[in-house]
Amino acid sequence: MAYDDLRSFLDCLEKEGQLLRITEQVSPEPDVAAAANAACRLGDNAPALYFDDIAGFTDARIAMNVHGSWANHALALGLPKNTGTKEQVEEFIRRWAQFPVKPEWRDNPPWAQNTMEGEDVDIFQVLPLVRLNDGDGGFYLDKAAVVSRDPEDPENSDKQNVGVYRIEVKGKRKLAMQPVPMHDIALQLRKAEEVGEDLPVAITLGNDPVISIVASTPMRYDENEYEMAGALRGAPAPIAEAPLTGLPVPWGSEVVIEGVIEGRKREIEGPFGEFTGHYSGGRNMTVIRIDRISYRTDPIFEHLYIGMPWTEVDYLIAANTCVPIYQQLKQEFPEVQAVNAMYTHGLVVIVSTKKRYGGFAKAIGMRVLTLPHGLGYAATVIVVDENIDPFNLPQVMWALSVKMNPREDLVVVPNLPVLELAPQAQTPGIVDKLIIDATTPVSPDRRGNYSTQVHDLPETAEWVQRLQRLAGK
Repeated sequence: MAYDDLRSFLDCLEKEGQLLRITEQVSPEPDVAAAANAACRLGDNAPALYFDDIAGFTDARIAMNVHGSWANHALALGLPKNTGTKEQVEEFIRRWAQFPVKPEWRDNPPWAQNTMEGEDVDIFQVLPLVRLNDGDGGFYLDKAAVVSRDPEDPENSDKQNVGVYRIEVKGKRKLAMQPVPMHDIALQLRKAEEVGEDLPVAITLGNDPVISIVASTPMRYDENEYEMAGALRGAPAPIAEAPLTGLPVPWGSEVVIEGVIEGRKREIEGPFGEFTGHYSGGRNMTVIRIDRISYRTDPIFEHLYIGMPWTEVDYLIAANTCVPIYQQLKQEFPEVQAVNAMYTHGLVVIVSTKKRYGGFAKAIGMRVLTLPHGLGYAATVIVVDENIDPFNLPQVMWALSVKMNPREDLVVVPNLPVLELAPQAQTPGIVDKLIIDATTPVSPDRRGNYSTQVHDLPETAEWVQRLQRLAGK
């Protein structure tokens, strides 16, 4: 089932027992964030949370943890809520093969019901803003989809971008945004600034669940996120034209903020508790001037708790980080069997592969480090044999324990790029990266004594299914 807006998905979550309505009054800080932090501790079936009685706000609605469990993630993709992690990644791969699916333009978007423009803009009147972590430097929009175009090729819809970036509220019509240099919007902003122009943007909040997933997916620069949303939904993604910028935005959003990233203007942004589980300090970042806000009557503010994993952000950027890396590797190395890049947006990547010849696994590890996402994120790559499930950590740990010789199977590549938020980098943006070869050596590499490995009995797979049926699973 495809959901056209956040509200229809919240209805689905409630019907499936995956939404908790918090009916008693709560304080904006720390209760809202603390509850979302706690919800993540409830495991793979953790529910979404809905608050509508928040002290100090006369009329506020906040949804949190909407994608914050494998059950909710499965429902977002229209799958049964008990679909396993590996099965969700495999289904993601199957649907990716349907890309591209052109979006569908629709009239009368619900976010057009109310408008603020120019000097009348006041974001504080629209959104019930709360801090997520007590060390945050201010209020943040952390689950918004930011829409922009390539200023050199604005009519090319493949080069438009829909991405999630952290955005600090600096005033009633001013925001600060952190575009990581590896992100598409950073490239677009650089092009605009080189010719002395601002970059128009539309920031959409409270989106349908698949838009949030694709906006967090590390796609290639010339791949259209709405066309990927259509592939994942199994139906064209509904979009509408933002009235001020003309940018295509999700039809079902709760709020659409339009304005420009002001060229060559920077202000201090941060600190902020990031997806790495650490605060990032304050840095000079881009400034957005808000020129128009359109919003639904009684909008729902969807917030995203971020902290030490696992939190909602880890579920949101798990499957959609694995799949692009898998697809890109598979094009060049058909021997690759699976990729697990679920950990902290792929700072660690685990790849299972067949091997052509000795040294092949290390070559695959090197390629991961130079993929579009690997350049900025992959800091450690673990390569295992094809019979190791990279989503089964006990199997991976077994491979590390018995297949890896530290003298010869650890490859350190110095001074490679990484996003500046990575806390392990002594110099922000630069880090030494590691490849761990935990595969069985093959000719002409004849190290170790691996000729007597125990293998599953041929009947084991059948018995797994029989035992699951007997156990009622």
